[in-house]
Amino acid sequence: MQNHVWGKTLLSVYRYLDRIADAIDNIIEKQAVQTSSMLGSDALTHNTLALANRIIDLSERKVKLINIKLLTEKALSSIDEKGAKILIMKYFDNASCEDILSALSLSRRTYFRRIGEMEAAFEASCSQFGFPMERLDSYLAGEAWILNVKASFEKGTVAKPLEREKICL
Repeated sequence: MQNHVWGKTLLSVYRYLDRIADAIDNIIEKQAVQTSSMLGSDALTHNTLALANRIIDLSERKVKLINIKLLTEKALSSIDEKGAKILIMKYFDNASCEDILSALSLSRRTYFRRIGEMEAAFEASCSQFGFPMERLDSYLAGEAWILNVKASFEKGTVAKPLEREKICL
C-alpha cells in the first residue's frame, strides 16, 4: 500500500504558500531598503554583490513556492470533481471527516477509500504535469519546512492540523 507522502505533503502545505511568498517579499523589500544606509564597516561585510545574491536566492525560492502552488491547483483541477472536493475539504479547509461525510453524503468506508484513490490520482496528475515524486525531492530540497511535513507523513505522525482525522478512525 502506498502512502502518497508527496501528495499529502503538497496538499497540506498549500494553504501556507501564499503567506511564505508574502514574507519573502517583505524580507526582500527590507533588505533592499537597508542598502541605502550601509556605511563604514557595514559596507565591507554586507556588500552590494552579497545583497544582490541574497535577493536573487530569495526570489528563486519564491518562484519555487509559486510553482508548487500552481502545480497543486492544476493537479486538483484535473482529477475527479467530487474527489477533488474531498481533498480540498480535508487538506485546505481542515474539515473533520464527520463534516466531509455529511457535506458530501458519503459512507465512512467510501470516504476512506476515496481519500486514498484521490491522493493517488493527485500524485499521478503532478507527474503528468512534469513533477514526478522523485523530481519533487530535488526541487524542494532547500525547503526544510516542507521536508519536515513530508517526514511527518513518512513516519506516520500526522501534522497538527490533520490530527482530527485520527478521531474518525
